[in-house]
Amino acid sequence: MTDRNGISDRYEVVVVGGGAAGLSAGLVLGRARRRTLVVDAGEPRNAPAAHMQGYLSRDGMSPAEFLAVGREEITRYGVELLRDRAVDVTRDGDFAVTLAGGRTVRARALVVATGLKDELPAVPGLAERYGRDVLHCPYCHGWEVRDQPFGVLATTPMSVHQALMVSQWSKDVTLFLHEIAEDALSDDDLRRLAAAGVQVVQGPVAGLVVTDDRLTGVRLVDGTVHDRSVLFTAPRAIPQTDLPARLGAEMVETPFGTYPVVDERGLTTVPGLWAAGNASGFAEQVINSASRGYRAGAAINGELLFADLDAAVKV
Repeated sequence: MTDRNGISDRYEVVVVGGGAAGLSAGLVLGRARRRTLVVDAGEPRNAPAAHMQGYLSRDGMSPAEFLAVGREEITRYGVELLRDRAVDVTRDGDFAVTLAGGRTVRARALVVATGLKDELPAVPGLAERYGRDVLHCPYCHGWEVRDQPFGVLATTPMSVHQALMVSQWSKDVTLFLHEIAEDALSDDDLRRLAAAGVQVVQGPVAGLVVTDDRLTGVRLVDGTVHDRSVLFTAPRAIPQTDLPARLGAEMVETPFGTYPVVDERGLTTVPGLWAAGNASGFAEQVINSASRGYRAGAAINGELLFADLDAAVKV
């Protein structure tokens, strides 16, 4: 069935999420001549960033431009793109995906590629600077801010690891023990921090000092200001959807969120249900997410092909 806007309610594959992973899966499936719908809520995780880095041949490209090019590419192969949000899913043979706009679309295979959203520490002014001079990933942004005075906002013991990592890009690094006590640091932590030249400052952070729309300092609760022009922090990563859990997929809890268990292709423990990109794990960068989407798309096409051939043989 097709509505007046040309959107059908039945597909071979529905991809939920139109970021790097979802678009890559859609591209492969479209080129494989699979009737595919990509449902995208239009809320990419990397929207605050002006540029994305480390993607070979796309280094420095804006996330918005990257997505625009990807959307144009998938439509060349007949893949449909719908701006909407998947709010529920059931299965009675096919997957039935309920969208916020009221439509229900059905598919033989479902790809969840909704990624993550970042929950930032509750420090005044932090969210407003995020993606500019408040950063989370040195591989994404370290080169652009190299050799500047760095701060690292410690919210968990893993913040020590972050401080050590960013010391590769600056030799002027201060670790602010915002939500952890100094006695939470191990002897190995302290030795490594000293070897890296990282200064450790106790006391919670009250806010940021911004001058002429630039970060210039970090203010502690006691009023002390430390001159810094870059602040790294570790947001809490929250999966954008619970669709895999609703379908009964086996989930695994990690220090960085709860994710579906997947095999090397992205197949969950529910037949026909796939997860790609940051919907399947915390650490996927844009280039990795695109690769995961490609792998899932190719595997889905093969699964559908051989299912149809086996069904024909039985007839």
